[in-house]
Amino acid sequence: MNRREAMLAGAALLAGCGDRAATAAPAEWVGASHERGHRLRTLRSGALPAPARQRRCDVLIVGGGIAGLASARALARAGIHDIALLELEDQAGGNSRGHTLAGQRCPLGAHYLPMPDEAGTEVSEFLHQLGLLSSQLGRTVAEERYLCHSPQERLFFEGAWHEGLLPPAAPGSATQIQYRAFAAATARVQRELGFAMPSLRAPWTAGHGALDAQTFAHWLNGHGLDDARLRWYLDYACRDDYGAGLDQVSAWAGLHYFASRHGFHAPGDDAGERDAVFTWPEGNAWLAERLAAPLRDRMQGGRVVLRVDLQRDGVQALAWSAATGETEAWSARAVVMATPLFIAARLLSSVPPALSELVPRMPQAPWLVANLRLREALLDRGIGAPAAWDNVAYGAPSLGYVDAGHQRLSPLPGPTVLTAYWALPQAQRQPLLDGEAAAWAARVVADIAALHPDLPHKLERISLMRYGHAMSIPVPGLRSSPALAALAQMAGRLQFAHSDLSAYSVFEEAFTHGDRAGRGAAAWLRR
Repeated sequence: MNRREAMLAGAALLAGCGDRAATAAPAEWVGASHERGHRLRTLRSGALPAPARQRRCDVLIVGGGIAGLASARALARAGIHDIALLELEDQAGGNSRGHTLAGQRCPLGAHYLPMPDEAGTEVSEFLHQLGLLSSQLGRTVAEERYLCHSPQERLFFEGAWHEGLLPPAAPGSATQIQYRAFAAATARVQRELGFAMPSLRAPWTAGHGALDAQTFAHWLNGHGLDDARLRWYLDYACRDDYGAGLDQVSAWAGLHYFASRHGFHAPGDDAGERDAVFTWPEGNAWLAERLAAPLRDRMQGGRVVLRVDLQRDGVQALAWSAATGETEAWSARAVVMATPLFIAARLLSSVPPALSELVPRMPQAPWLVANLRLREALLDRGIGAPAAWDNVAYGAPSLGYVDAGHQRLSPLPGPTVLTAYWALPQAQRQPLLDGEAAAWAARVVADIAALHPDLPHKLERISLMRYGHAMSIPVPGLRSSPALAALAQMAGRLQFAHSDLSAYSVFEEAFTHGDRAGRGAAAWLRR
């Protein structure tokens, strides 16, 4: 039985009892209802309500994701403490928020952070502050207890588990030849053009622009890279970081995934160790919570910002409180717009031309994140590599699952939470927002049960988080847009801070843009 037959057999096995098993375990949506965000459109469609309260601060930050939190940190480090951060959700962190399911911490989004290199100065400084990095005898050393434990990754391919996520290739096979060809091409663009994380630390040349002008699939076709296993892996990498496949993202984005880190290595050609990443049971919420902790009452959760007006002598904003049902008027000397750019365009009463130009060109990827509480460890179907932190099936619709209990020190398996990730096509945004939790949970269960048929019988509870607009997709032409650079370089009482300014969403980009915007706002106040 090949891999496809096995997965179909697993799905057929679940057809009679899978839905019943999935719904037998309670399934629920978590996080603020998407209707809270849509309230912005409802309230703005008519006359805005008169504010019930008047509030003031020096700097108003709109959006409490990583960029907004990094802005607040930068302002505090500059001596600006009279700030207020307005966040739609009850909890700060954006795509890096966490959850607790039956007493077990687990992520609701981003779940790891690679070790920063010399380009990531802001992130590196923050990690040193937290004690995750330290300088010892002139070397940067990571706190090992927070690095991902081994085994780190495995792939289910043709009936067996294999270490790593790259599909296996026999020595001398056509697949291995193409692996090596792509590795050489990645090393060449890395050497000749330059890439960095965050991307603003790399140069931007005509060569980068040429890559950004075409899809990754088109670039691969032009280089004769058509091997099915290579293309699956590259498509997986793009969906994992960008929420869309290689036929949608630009060639710059596809190559940046590898060239901004440690390249691409064909099996047998890489003598080095696997890239080190930090991770926690709750994912990057561990970092977000430490960024948010110093804010205390300056973090205003459950706020739907309705409008932001720039005036000659300051900023006026109107927000609706989910807790009180009242509107609040905020006055500030400066504002940091740390929301996705398409939200910023809806909130600002006077929209900069660069923002108006960009928003129609920035498609957003919907995501589903499902946390499954298990009463005991799962059994593997098939042979090969042992259970890992990240577990992926070749050809599956999902991006696989991570084990929130992988970092525990106990050698004995026990109850845990699996976090499954789905990057969905844009056409599934509305079905995701309108769908029943039980129906989406059944899809998640069927996907994992194809690998672990005992899953339905060990499943206790499911929590699902839906993101209608999880991240910007780096489509061709977006990263090279002068309008994108113009927004990131704005000076004055209005600062933009979001990973959208890099055309894609990862922690390093969001943190760096937030830090830059916070310092820019502080400079404006001190002019």
